[in-house]
Amino acid sequence: MKHMSLKEIAAACGGIYYGNDEDYHKEVTNVAIDSRKVEPGGLFVAIRGARVDGHMFISQVMEAGALCAISEKRIENTAYPYILVHSSLQALKDLAEHYRKSLHVKVVGITGSVGKTSTKEMIASVLEQKYRVLKTEGNFNNEIGLPLTVFRIQEEHEIAVLEMGISDFGEMERLARIARPDICVITNIGNAHLEQLKSREGILKAKTEMFRFMNPEGTIILNGDDDQLASISRYGKMIPLFFGLSDQLPVYAEEILSKGLKGTSCRIHIQGEQIKPLIPIPGAHMIYNALAGASVGMILELSAAEIKSGIESLRPITGRNHLIEKHGLTIIDDCYNANPASMKASLDVLAYADTRKVAILGDMGELGTDTERMHYEVGRFAAEQKVDLLCCIGELSLHMYQGADSVGEWEGQALHFSKKTDFLAQMQNIILPGDTVLVKASHYMDFSEIVEKL
Repeated sequence: MKHMSLKEIAAACGGIYYGNDEDYHKEVTNVAIDSRKVEPGGLFVAIRGARVDGHMFISQVMEAGALCAISEKRIENTAYPYILVHSSLQALKDLAEHYRKSLHVKVVGITGSVGKTSTKEMIASVLEQKYRVLKTEGNFNNEIGLPLTVFRIQEEHEIAVLEMGISDFGEMERLARIARPDICVITNIGNAHLEQLKSREGILKAKTEMFRFMNPEGTIILNGDDDQLASISRYGKMIPLFFGLSDQLPVYAEEILSKGLKGTSCRIHIQGEQIKPLIPIPGAHMIYNALAGASVGMILELSAAEIKSGIESLRPITGRNHLIEKHGLTIIDDCYNANPASMKASLDVLAYADTRKVAILGDMGELGTDTERMHYEVGRFAAEQKVDLLCCIGELSLHMYQGADSVGEWEGQALHFSKKTDFLAQMQNIILPGDTVLVKASHYMDFSEIVEKL
């Protein structure tokens, strides 16, 4: 990370410094909340978690060579420096906001109900054709993960592509205050987090909090095929750039041709220019990701050839439509998270397979009062997509099983397992050599274990 002294850090987070004057003017090498990731000369921010209190590890990280700790607790009779704050979590966010303001990089902020991570990967793949890019890794997209990602930005980076995830009102505003994006991308407005946000209109309101701290001379990029996003005509002086499948939009795709599990080809129009890439990850939703990447690339002055190369250079990541061919199986590992829209998109991908199609689906969380109906509809959709075998795991997924079973003309089979362990005990008798197997559920179901067993 860029240089930041303990004096500067204490001022940025409103803390009280305890330590000697020599250390007060030293600069930290990194910022971490995980004691295992603090580098020599680094700053350890001790956060009270649901299961672990970081304050327990302050002495350990200081003995291992950390320069300083941020603590909510007064530390008596210590030889090492620390900064006392009211809230370590707020200090982390305040410090990240301060650090972001010192950086001379363009920031692309990405949010949406579905497809944030795959869109982030696509945009980063495109921009890497011309710029030195840092992107969000893993699920570091919330009020802890985003600050830690910001601290990873180095002086050599030219662009940061930051994923921003929320579940309630006010969160996006706090994230945007830290990220201060120059370009805001919203993928869609779906049904995720309805428990807190209540409706799609509520989700739109929460997601567009992102605009409040963006560069007023920046660009808003939206999915023009989403009815909620299409309703945004301007924000301040900014008029959104829309992408989609309509030739009335500035960036659009046509001549879409599925190549099965090898991906999708299409012709993309970018305000007068055309490219015809092969999107290397299957699924209709990947076309929208490519359009988002093309839109950002155009705004940041990439050539059409560079945009095409970036789209075709995309590589899948574990848990996100990751194709694994092993032991005679083709596994579609999409187990990182799930909601109704992403479930249906993944079932669309499974439908491309020319083998026996098996969907192993689990519970979807945070869907509010319509939870049972939404699970039921996913089950019906799986049957309508002519999945050969649907394995539903979890209490909520009983409704998914019932939805599939209600499709009378379906020739496939549905099974329900109350627990993941029940399925794993029978898996060897259920999955056959040559199957194409989709694995998907909300993150708390931990379906990565099923992928590993397969």
